[in-house]
Amino acid sequence: MPMHGLEHSHKPQDIASRLASGPDASYLRDWIYGGIDGAVTTFAIVAGSVGAALSPKIILILGVANLLADGFSMAAANYSGSKSENEDFARLRAVEEKHIRLEPTGEAEEIRQIFKSKGFEGDDLETLVRLITSNKAAWIDTMMQGEYGMSDAGRAPLKAAFYTFAAFLLFGAVPLFPFVFSFPSSAVLATAFTAVAFFAIGSFRSIWSQRNWFACGMETTAIGMAAAGIAYLAGHGLQTLLA
Repeated sequence: MPMHGLEHSHKPQDIASRLASGPDASYLRDWIYGGIDGAVTTFAIVAGSVGAALSPKIILILGVANLLADGFSMAAANYSGSKSENEDFARLRAVEEKHIRLEPTGEAEEIRQIFKSKGFEGDDLETLVRLITSNKAAWIDTMMQGEYGMSDAGRAPLKAAFYTFAAFLLFGAVPLFPFVFSFPSSAVLATAFTAVAFFAIGSFRSIWSQRNWFACGMETTAIGMAAAGIAYLAGHGLQTLLA
């Protein structure tokens, strides 16, 4: 168990166990991105439709259509993007393997330059170069990180797509609740519910940040409501011009 406020144990056996599992791929950005975009785009449609004085039935139809179509589109795009990142990593790794095989001296010099830029010099630098280049896997991993800024914690494209789609549907449905149940003052309630959803997303994000949860929540709320305000003004303006 972590002691003295530390995030994890530093006992040798616990360190070995933790490192043996390798780095974990993070899907936080997929969840946050999907949640924010779902709430923003759906509420933007609601706000724009209210500004254009459309009926609650039309607002609900447009909102649900956006929820499914845009959510799937985002998930598909994230799937393709994550898959492309993994394929690019594999391509660059193959390039490094080829270069180490055909031009080991030049690749060793790249290792030397990488660690020289980190402040190593003299015998310490040469010892590092010798040790790293004596292990092909470590050599390639170091080149991937030092030259391309890429780690081997590849993200699963299907997981990335799932988290994006799930968050989009969950938070994107929030602005539609008042219209589904035909609450009085549905537009006002949709605004309030969506603001709460934005704040919840931002506050949740603070778990992985050093910033205060309230500040994160207010920042996300401000961004989301600004987008909704633009949509409302656009809808109201077009309704006025075309009336």
